[in-house]
Amino acid sequence: MSSDQSSLPSETEKGAVGGENSDVYEDNEEKQVRGEGSEGHEAAGKGTWKHAAFHVATTIATPAAYAPLPFALASLGWSLGVSSLVAATLATWYSSLLIASLWRWNGKKHVTYRLLGESIFGFWGYWSIAFFQQVASLGNNIAIQIAAGSSLKAVYKHFHKDGTLTLQHFIVFFGAFELFLSQLPDIHSLRWVNGLCTLSTIGFAGTTIGVTIYNGKKIDRESVSYSLKGSSSAKRFAAFNALGAIAFSFGDAMLPEIQNTVKEPSVKNMYKGVSAAYSVIVLTYWQLAFSGYWAFGSDVQPYIVASLTVPKWTIVMANIFAVIQISGCYQIYCRPTYAYLEERMLSNRTNSSTLRNPLVRLLFTSIYIVLITLIAAAMPFFVDFVSICGAIGFTPLDFVFPALAFLKAGKMPKNRQLRLAMRLLNIAIASWFSVVAVLGCIGAIRFVVKDVKTYKFFHDM
Repeated sequence: MSSDQSSLPSETEKGAVGGENSDVYEDNEEKQVRGEGSEGHEAAGKGTWKHAAFHVATTIATPAAYAPLPFALASLGWSLGVSSLVAATLATWYSSLLIASLWRWNGKKHVTYRLLGESIFGFWGYWSIAFFQQVASLGNNIAIQIAAGSSLKAVYKHFHKDGTLTLQHFIVFFGAFELFLSQLPDIHSLRWVNGLCTLSTIGFAGTTIGVTIYNGKKIDRESVSYSLKGSSSAKRFAAFNALGAIAFSFGDAMLPEIQNTVKEPSVKNMYKGVSAAYSVIVLTYWQLAFSGYWAFGSDVQPYIVASLTVPKWTIVMANIFAVIQISGCYQIYCRPTYAYLEERMLSNRTNSSTLRNPLVRLLFTSIYIVLITLIAAAMPFFVDFVSICGAIGFTPLDFVFPALAFLKAGKMPKNRQLRLAMRLLNIAIASWFSVVAVLGCIGAIRFVVKDVKTYKFFHDM
């Protein structure tokens, strides 16, 4: 479509975009009108921009996401680390606004990321997004369970220094709690949970930043080194791994699903919600990343809370905030899998057995959470899953696809100079972060192989 044309194509153009899948759009549109399909049965259009901000902040700004940032900076050094963090922040904020603007790009709303991908790129768009979403969701929830188990164990050890419960016990306890929350029907039903999670995000960040600075001042500053560790090869792979971790920290593979819960004007409300969420992200991410690296230098731990020593009660409080926050994030990232199952069931006309049936929902969510819990307990390598998830899952969804989709959809501004600048920016973002995805994947796989050789399965980290 020409950039000077309307952003709403004709019926002929809609069919051309979808090709053989145009009938799928009609079926999806009918479901959306009836309020069915792909989490569409939720109370669509009732949420405000504040609810959108809660969902986005809960999805992105989790302790599991920004706790590894000081470690990522330690693997890159001050100049490259700071520039990478700032660039990733601006790029994902911009990309999120692009995705929000495509909500009704062809006159129909697309209630899931997969349907948006299909409407723009056809068959391969749908299945590419489905694959990357599943990688992001599974990897993120594995990392979350490891982080939650670590935080719960830290609280337990504070009160029971000689306690016999291991990390695996707490991973299982957290999994059982998430199974309970999974019985809530949809994302909109999580709005108050995610409101509490957003407050916990601020609580975790404020507590951790304050205690990090306090600990940093207690340390002999002359003993803190900021030099990169290891051989030249080790430094390169650590830098690759760090790029994947930074990409993970801005992961949000659920924007269309979140936008489906927002009332009209949906795009305007989503812009406000995303921008409000990123205000929280900038204030917390940058402060924690910089203060954590400043305090501990190259010796900072992959999960920043593990580097803190005093005062004990504040560390306990930070861990409690972490568990509350990531319990909501875990639920957000379960939803693509649940939605996919429901789509399959609806397509098979077995409506009586969808996830709205409590017994079917309990069975399926139990299988999903048992699988995630088993992997997290067997291989509790937190930063490795963070980097893999960031490189293979979130980088394509949060950086590459939004830029390419916006170009493909033809929603470019009419001003020639602005159009050219935006086209070049989108191509640059898609190209650079494609490279980041490959490098991050290489670094993460190397660390997984190394850790598997070092630790036994079900190792108590």
